[in-house]
Amino acid sequence: MKKNPLKTSKSYVNEIKASQKYDGGEELLPISRSLSMYTGNGKQRMIADDILRHGNVMRVPATVFTFRELAIATENFSPELLVGEGGFGRVYKGHLKNKDQIVAVKQLDRNWIQGNREFLAEVLTLSVVHHPNLVNLIGYCADGRQRILVYDYMQNGSLAYHLHGLSADKKPLDWYARMQIAKGAAQGLEYLHDTASPSIIFRDFKISNILLDEMFNPKLSDFGLSKLGPKGGEDHESTRLMETYGYCAPEYAQAGHLTIKSDVYSFGAVFLEIISGRRAIDNSKPTEEENLVEWAKPLFKDRSNFTLLADPLLEGKYPEKDLNQALAIAAMCLQEEASTRPLIGDVVTALEYLAMETDEDMSATDT
Repeated sequence: MKKNPLKTSKSYVNEIKASQKYDGGEELLPISRSLSMYTGNGKQRMIADDILRHGNVMRVPATVFTFRELAIATENFSPELLVGEGGFGRVYKGHLKNKDQIVAVKQLDRNWIQGNREFLAEVLTLSVVHHPNLVNLIGYCADGRQRILVYDYMQNGSLAYHLHGLSADKKPLDWYARMQIAKGAAQGLEYLHDTASPSIIFRDFKISNILLDEMFNPKLSDFGLSKLGPKGGEDHESTRLMETYGYCAPEYAQAGHLTIKSDVYSFGAVFLEIISGRRAIDNSKPTEEENLVEWAKPLFKDRSNFTLLADPLLEGKYPEKDLNQALAIAAMCLQEEASTRPLIGDVVTALEYLAMETDEDMSATDT
């Protein structure tokens, strides 16, 4: 028997969230000044020492790589090893031969490059952010003008590929795989919002930033390239617009106001994409259907339209009541007013319900 996802009183939600919190915080140890031994040239060592003196940084930082090491790992950044390209730079598949480890090497765009101090501070921040639904940072390079981040390699690529780029001979993701992925992505956001200290607003949450490991477990990427969330009682951050059109919350697009509720809106757009199999923005569609969220909003008003929002590749193999509930969650996340959207922890609670496959559900999907 599934629990009722609408039972989201404050005490219930807090009880659920407390049981899910990442509990590794007590294991974090003050970082050793020996960081300076592993931080490249003399100038970098001085910067690292200064950050350590004034930053109260925790946990041993990521490994430092030379540019030469990463050039060798990626066969001189061969186009044949290019696995992705986005607003921040290019990602290559690499092989660290001394560790016999396959990694993802993200070479940041030089137009985006920060100074050494800002870049090293960001890397040190990433060193304390660990969760099963976040891509793990292995190391970095800050040689000259090069700014490179090295991550665990995700064997199954991005969720965008499995929804939009799958070849005809490949089996599409079924309903429960999609709900499991959505739940894991929400859990990653919940960690960034509620457990990371200070909290981190993703800012650029979109389907291409959800990567899948060999077991199809979702892991969020590129969150470390956004700025830290508001501190000291601030309720929003005014900033330049970074988020991709189609996922962007109205308050962010119109006024540059950024809060954790902006991420919730973006999650709603991603979740709708997962349910429908449609792209957030698709210029091949008729004009009124190009923007997925704008097309879907009128359909939210009448449950008889809900099946129009389900991916045809699912072939109707989903419990209708679960489709209704999933679209209700998406609609709540996509509220125009930020204050009326749920917290991501509430979304996680509801998605746990949808991600549980019961015998009754299996029978329903087989008919």
